[in-house]
Amino acid sequence: MVVDKSKLIARFFLFISSVFCLLAIQSCDSGKVELCNLRCEYAIDPIGIDTPVPRFTWSYKASSGRDFRQIGIQLLLSESKEELLSKKTGRIWQSPMIETGETCISLDSLCALRSHTAYYWQVVAWNEAGDKVSSPIATFETAFMPATGWQGKWISDNRSVNTSEAPMLRKTFEIDGGKQISKGRLYVSAAGYYHISINGKAADPDAFLSPGFTHYDKRNLYNTIDVTSLLQPGKNVITVVLGNGFYNAFEPVATWCYEQARWRGRASVISELHIFYSDQTKDIVVSDSTWRVASSGPYVQNNIYSGDTYDARLEIEGWDKPQFDDSSWAQASIVCPPSGRMVAEASHTIRKMKEIKPVYIQSFGDTIFVCDFGVNLSGTCLLKIKGESGTRVEMQYGELLKRDGRIEMRNLDIYYKPLEGLAFQTDVFILNEDYQEFLARFSYKGFRYVEVRSDRPLELNETNIAAIEFHSDLKPVGQFECSDSLLNKIWESANRSYLSNAMSIPTDCPQREKNGWTADAHITIDLGLMNFDGIRFYEKWVEDIIDNQDAQGRISGIIPSSGWGYDDWIGPVWDAAMFIVPMAIYHYYGDTKCISRVYETCRRYLGYLSTREDGDGCVTYGIGDWVPYHTKTPTEYTTSCYYYLDHLYMARFSELLGYDGTIYKAKAEYLKTLINKKYFDEQKGIYANGSQTAQALALYLGIVPRGMEQLVADKLCRSVEENGGYLDFGVLGSKTVLRMLSQYGHADVAYRMATKRDVPSWGAWMATGNGTMAETWVLSPDFRDASLNHMFLGDINAWMYSTLAGINFDPQQPGFKHTFIRPCFVKDLNWVRAEYESVRGLIRSEWIRKKNGEICLYVEIPVNTTATIEVGDKRISVKPGQHKFVF
Repeated sequence: MVVDKSKLIARFFLFISSVFCLLAIQSCDSGKVELCNLRCEYAIDPIGIDTPVPRFTWSYKASSGRDFRQIGIQLLLSESKEELLSKKTGRIWQSPMIETGETCISLDSLCALRSHTAYYWQVVAWNEAGDKVSSPIATFETAFMPATGWQGKWISDNRSVNTSEAPMLRKTFEIDGGKQISKGRLYVSAAGYYHISINGKAADPDAFLSPGFTHYDKRNLYNTIDVTSLLQPGKNVITVVLGNGFYNAFEPVATWCYEQARWRGRASVISELHIFYSDQTKDIVVSDSTWRVASSGPYVQNNIYSGDTYDARLEIEGWDKPQFDDSSWAQASIVCPPSGRMVAEASHTIRKMKEIKPVYIQSFGDTIFVCDFGVNLSGTCLLKIKGESGTRVEMQYGELLKRDGRIEMRNLDIYYKPLEGLAFQTDVFILNEDYQEFLARFSYKGFRYVEVRSDRPLELNETNIAAIEFHSDLKPVGQFECSDSLLNKIWESANRSYLSNAMSIPTDCPQREKNGWTADAHITIDLGLMNFDGIRFYEKWVEDIIDNQDAQGRISGIIPSSGWGYDDWIGPVWDAAMFIVPMAIYHYYGDTKCISRVYETCRRYLGYLSTREDGDGCVTYGIGDWVPYHTKTPTEYTTSCYYYLDHLYMARFSELLGYDGTIYKAKAEYLKTLINKKYFDEQKGIYANGSQTAQALALYLGIVPRGMEQLVADKLCRSVEENGGYLDFGVLGSKTVLRMLSQYGHADVAYRMATKRDVPSWGAWMATGNGTMAETWVLSPDFRDASLNHMFLGDINAWMYSTLAGINFDPQQPGFKHTFIRPCFVKDLNWVRAEYESVRGLIRSEWIRKKNGEICLYVEIPVNTTATIEVGDKRISVKPGQHKFVF
């Protein structure tokens, strides 16, 4: 039955019934409209901004569902909150009245921000009726403007790069007791990792592995920490212990050639403590040769792949207190900077998320204990223990147990070549006679189980050991739930694996490799951005891509990289991350900064690929559909498809930035024609060898000739059904098959595939109880041949949002300025509920199947946006607010 649109308009406030579709729209009435979620550089009230032209964003909320269609804005900026409130002339800058519907504005480049200064800002917006609304006042604080303003020096001890003991440094200083401290800011970076304290208290106690991992010879990140509460009148002390991380890796442990990294050196630190007083004066304590260094200490060694070794017998009592006498210590050595580029860490700090008690501890006598924490995670363990001095305690972390209940490492340590006394993912703690707490600060592990071994009897129970889960502190923005408990488990497991691999870069796994594999990142970008506010996380990693590019224009398969991974066997399908990730950020946030930053890198890369073309003008080398279950899709086909995508996106990048992209658009059209000529059988509707991946990839990338899409999709569906409804693909198919089946009318087939419980399936992984996603479909009966915490086959999670709940961005109106709601009411589901906190506000889609066969769809659309509901051949345009539909 065709919906009578005129009737819908006439009865706008009524609940309209029909055989097929009943629509009731709750319109917006009068009420208060507010600007909310004010952010500078996508952070709320940040204190470490170093970009000269920061971005300001906001969204809207309406107390009674009222809409507010923004058509213009003005940004006000001041160094005084009071002057901004009073509307006086204290503003240092105000934008002109800008006619725009965008909810993002950048500061004018002519407005020069000062270093270490607090600023206050406000947005004034108006609609077509001339109604104006002013935002609350938000704040941000600058760090170094420009970054070359550092007075501190890079310092370390004067020991060899191959020395295993961690550098320990300290600096005492005085604070005038006659002055009132208004605030204290610690600016600190390390080549490697730092753990820094003031007067015996950690500056940022929940932070781990700071600062984030980069190509250290290209760029070093620094953190800004509020330490006001740690400062005291009179004598104070700063202490720091330095960890190696990926900066100073030791052979042969560093499997991925990090021991050969061009940046390798002894761990070092640079810092400045700025003490601001109420009388507008300040003192600065900088890192320099006046700092003192210990000749030895308890941090015996630390290695990112093995673990930390701590000998409590070597502790230096009181060394982190101001009264400690360090006159016998040597002076710190000023060392060469790792690079000349210091950048504030705008991404999310790696932080402690939770402390998890073991669900079970099995003892093997009084020297071996195996702890089960119930779920796979990333982090380390906190051990609280007392024992005989000299007792050696080892904690080895793994994902599996052997049949006898002991820790199983065979699926994890396959790349590890140990140094003497250092096992994979193993912390070592040597006791003194006191009650001790041990927490590894300079390594992390992926694990569910921990085996605690000692060379002398110990007592261990649930009260003195806990798992400390940590990862990049990404804010959740998505929520999904449905009537199928298996899908709910898969959704949750994909999120857990994603977070386990968010360690300042998107990694592949938190145990064996810890590498930023490029395809892992771009395949899971929708999973990441639908569930977490990840723009700062990915913008940081795109900068790593830029730093990674070599003189030829190539990038490596892992980023950052010591120099490993530029090989031909990896290739364009993986390298496509430089195009896909920035485009996704644009689609989800409507922000082109990332595209602008990476554009020259992409141009140089395509220039390099042009030298690798075959006689057809195409590129065909590299990895294709990695880890397929059974059927291998031809690599030359998948590489050709992604070579096409590179040019398609480059043409779009050029258009968005105002450049001439004609050459890229023409090349994309040529490649599409070439792919169809070489790989498409029009009579049969089959691409390449007709694999599930081959069919779905052509549809997903828009390669299929117009009018033939349904034929190709139907062939895909038939191949799935002939395979018993099971998946038969690798990583590229995991991104495309479910989506394309659903898009072309086969959502029920996709759902049945998604909810299989035996191998190969996502459901088979859930049977392990680990709560994370595995690395491969092909698993031995005891799962001993693969990592159990990979994220790159987890796009099914994003499929649940886009297909089952139907929440989709509009590429023509990015940043969810306009949203498509396209739910698929699959037969075997009774209800679906999803929410997504977009950059413009909350989007909600929920549907319930009634006993009479009707389906009620509930939708919520943010203020200052629009949406289109698409169900079957019905298209319904809706405004902001809450809406109900019955089908």
